[in-house]
Amino acid sequence: MLFCIALSACATKNIPPVQDASPANEPQPPKDDNTTAELLTSDNFLLNSLLAQKEDWQGVPYRYGGLSTKGVDCSGFVYLTFLSQLNMHVPRTTAELLKEGEPVARNELTVGDLVFFRLSRGNRHVGIYLGDDSFLHASVSNGVMQSSLGNPYWRERYWQARRLVGR
Repeated sequence: MLFCIALSACATKNIPPVQDASPANEPQPPKDDNTTAELLTSDNFLLNSLLAQKEDWQGVPYRYGGLSTKGVDCSGFVYLTFLSQLNMHVPRTTAELLKEGEPVARNELTVGDLVFFRLSRGNRHVGIYLGDDSFLHASVSNGVMQSSLGNPYWRERYWQARRLVGR
């Protein structure tokens, strides 16, 4: 019984709050539940994620149907990028990606939009827009790389864009 009294005395004792050792003027992180959602849709977060993917995959050779660093095709690269960098599941094929999201006008592209090209009859290509008229993709000739939409080859073959990442 003496033990129970001792325990209850400890439990009700007022203990002063622990003082934060950091300076009072140091900024504190926001306590907003929407912070993660805002980060996922911010251009800066998206661009940094895409550039990290570029760094990891730059030069990986093109391989039709490939899904690894031994070889990857354009839609496989989009699929892996959205999954690993944005934790988003997107379709695996270019044909299915064309059915997703919302259409975007060429002059309204933002970071993370998918850009589609018609290379030849029945042959389509997809990449991820990085901003500043550039996009990230797995090219047949150079593997994973960054290219310019202003390049005559891509400019002539540009077809459409779609937005999968919410704004």
